[in-house]
Amino acid sequence: AFTNAKAQTIAACVVVVVAGAAAYVLIAGEDFIIEQKLTQLGLSWVGRDVIFRRDLGMSRACNQKETKRMHRRLKAFQGWLCAFAVLVVWAMPVQATMEEAKDLMEAGEFAAAKELFEVYARSGNADAEELIGVMYALGLGVEKDDIRAFDWYLRASLKGHAGAQSGIGWYYEVGRGMPEPDLIRAYLWYALSAIGGDVDAPDSLEELTPKLTVEERAQAEKMIDDYRVWMYPFR
Repeated sequence: AFTNAKAQTIAACVVVVVAGAAAYVLIAGEDFIIEQKLTQLGLSWVGRDVIFRRDLGMSRACNQKETKRMHRRLKAFQGWLCAFAVLVVWAMPVQATMEEAKDLMEAGEFAAAKELFEVYARSGNADAEELIGVMYALGLGVEKDDIRAFDWYLRASLKGHAGAQSGIGWYYEVGRGMPEPDLIRAYLWYALSAIGGDVDAPDSLEELTPKLTVEERAQAEKMIDDYRVWMYPFR
C-alpha cells in the first residue's frame, strides 16, 4: 500500500508539473508573439505599460488587454505552484513512519518492514540501518548473514547510534563473522555505546574488562579518545 500510494503521488505531481509548465509556456508564447507585433508597430512593452514612440516624444499608456494577459500568465504560474504544494502536503501522511515500520517488524511482517527500513536507510537514518542489521543478524525475513549484519551495524555506529555500537562490540567480542575475536575493538565499541547512552553497554564493559591485559585496555582507551572527539564531542 505504501509503494502504490507513493507511486500514485509521484505520478500526480508529475502530471501537475507538466500541465502547469505547458500552460505557462503556451501563455508565454502568446506574449512573445504579441510583443513581436508591438515591436513591428513601433511600440515597446515595459512591465504592464505600452510605450508609444512618436516623432514628438514618448507618452505612456496602459494597455488593459495586454495587462490582463500578463495577469493570466502570473495566475497560471501561481496556480501551478499551489497545486504542486498541495500535492506535496497531501503526500506526506502517505509515507509510513519509522514507528509503523517497527510495528510491522514486531508483527512478523519482515519483508514489508525491511522495505520501509531501506527507504529510510537510503536517507542515512541510523535507526533504520541498525534494524536492518538486526534482521540480518537474527535471520528475520532474510537469510542470516553475519557479514551483512556487521556492515549495517557499522553504518549506524559511525553515525553515533549507541545500540548499533553495542552490537558491533558484541560481534568483536565473540568473533562472529570474523576470523577471531578482537577484545580491544570490542572494548572500544562498548565504551562508545556507553558514552552514547546505551543502558546495557556498561554491563558489557564490566564483563569484558577482566579479559583484557593492561596493555590491551590502554590501547583501547587511546582508540576511544580518537573516536570520542568527533563522535561525541560534548560528552
